[in-house]
Amino acid sequence: MDNRSPYIADAPSVSVIMFKVLLALIPGIALYVYVFGLGVIVNIILASITVVLAESTILAIRKLPIKPFILDGSGLVAAWLLAVSIPSIAPWWIIVIGTLLCITFGKHIYGGLGYNLFNPAMVGYAILLISFPSIMTHWQIPINLMENHIEWLDQIKIVMNSHLLSKETIDAMSSATPLDYIKTQLTLNQPLNIIQQNKIFGFLGGKGLDLVNLGYLVGGLYMLKEKIISWHLPVAFLASLFFIALIFYSIAPDTYASPLFHIMSGGSILCAFFIITDPVSGPTTPKGKIYFGIAIGLLVFIIRIFGGYPEGVAFAVLLMNIFVPLIDSLTQPRIFGHK
Repeated sequence: MDNRSPYIADAPSVSVIMFKVLLALIPGIALYVYVFGLGVIVNIILASITVVLAESTILAIRKLPIKPFILDGSGLVAAWLLAVSIPSIAPWWIIVIGTLLCITFGKHIYGGLGYNLFNPAMVGYAILLISFPSIMTHWQIPINLMENHIEWLDQIKIVMNSHLLSKETIDAMSSATPLDYIKTQLTLNQPLNIIQQNKIFGFLGGKGLDLVNLGYLVGGLYMLKEKIISWHLPVAFLASLFFIALIFYSIAPDTYASPLFHIMSGGSILCAFFIITDPVSGPTTPKGKIYFGIAIGLLVFIIRIFGGYPEGVAFAVLLMNIFVPLIDSLTQPRIFGHK
């Protein structure tokens, strides 16, 4: 008998998969540094240290072996995703608290990797956004748009000692996100074409953020090539967000931003390839992934336009995580030989 029949001989380990996810994040992070400076690197370093210390402590309390669970890389992936999702000029304690929350309440409270109902990074982000809305909605503007040039090393000092800075200094470095700015200005009856003349807007999305999103897109395509993720979730999510935005844009282009703006702004690309593709908190069936992605795309748009928050990724993902068991149960493929 031929032992080379269609069996999976070398299934990748969890640590290999997580390493490739971290590798896929690097293009977006590199462009983030190029546009906004070293603040995001500080966030990543603090998140990485925090997650290792927190997981080691929790595993010791649970009397589980520390080394294999730390080296599987799942905690680092959650920490990095949270680090790139929060403002790069947020004070250092924000990312530390967020990482503790995402690992404790997003992962280990359910039993660890493979048991978590919700996406850990989005758990941490949502709690931070609700608890510290002012900090979480003020993002650094691109370095080349700042009136007073700030060196990259000065950014590290800002993150670590933000309480020493005046409000005027912080305001000069930051602004609302493009999504938040549009939502606010529309309430003041400003037409969209005038709103988007602000310096924070770029060709497709936010100034500089569209470039960062292209980096995340490159990383997402790499994961597709390596078969770390399947096409169902990112395609379903992006198509759903695009078409619902297109409908509203066609009806009232002076009020609703273009579909490409919604795709290239906020966390849309990061969500499509890195967040909703979490293999634990997302559905497992092909049809289920498509329905899951479509629902999240619709919810993201609804929250952005009609909700109280400018970005809807975290809340949409967490809400749909609740329905994953139901989605999987209703979309099981037919067993071969059965009707």
